[in-house]
Amino acid sequence: MYKACIFDLDGTIADTVESIAYVGNRTLAHFHLPPIPVEDYNFYAGNGADELVRRMLAAVPGGDKADYEQVRRLYRKWFAEDPFYHVKPFEGIIEMLEELKKEGMKIAVLSNKPHEAAVEVVEKIFGQEMFHKVQGQTEKVPRKPSPIGALTIAEEFSVEPQECLYLGDTDTDMETGHGAGMFTIGVTWGFRPRKELEEHRADLIVDRPAQILEFLKKSRENQKL
Repeated sequence: MYKACIFDLDGTIADTVESIAYVGNRTLAHFHLPPIPVEDYNFYAGNGADELVRRMLAAVPGGDKADYEQVRRLYRKWFAEDPFYHVKPFEGIIEMLEELKKEGMKIAVLSNKPHEAAVEVVEKIFGQEMFHKVQGQTEKVPRKPSPIGALTIAEEFSVEPQECLYLGDTDTDMETGHGAGMFTIGVTWGFRPRKELEEHRADLIVDRPAQILEFLKKSRENQKL
């Protein structure tokens, strides 16, 4: 029986691409580099801020001549100062999370954001009481696709990995969930297309948050038979 759900943050429960693009393009402009279309950030995000900056610089003319470390530091500084630009939960997410808790599920967030930023964003959008655990990147919890964060959450919840659902919107998330031995659910409303989720062997792909509840209830009914 599934007892816990672990959610990716950006592109899974929170619509954050405009926030990422706003800070990214502001940073590029500071270094006299051209902006990147907002929709392109869907393919740059998902592996942490440092990798995002690498992808930004690789995507623009002159980016190869910029000082990566200077750009990285400024992006992190400005993002920390204003991480909530046009950030909002995806439609149906809050209702789904509340229903999961009513079903007795432990729910957590595992993000590649630095830990303090992940906590700040989650609490700003969802409040302090929605999730039982929020975990971002730290020295002891490396960024995904390392399964360490997911396994640490499972241990804290006193559940086995096979009792966890791992939900995300990118190849990184599917690799994280598989690496942790969890059932992976890919969501199509986030950063990446369905094809990427299929190619990285998502155990289930959903188009609406309500389908997550439907799956959970059906799996519990089947276990009673």
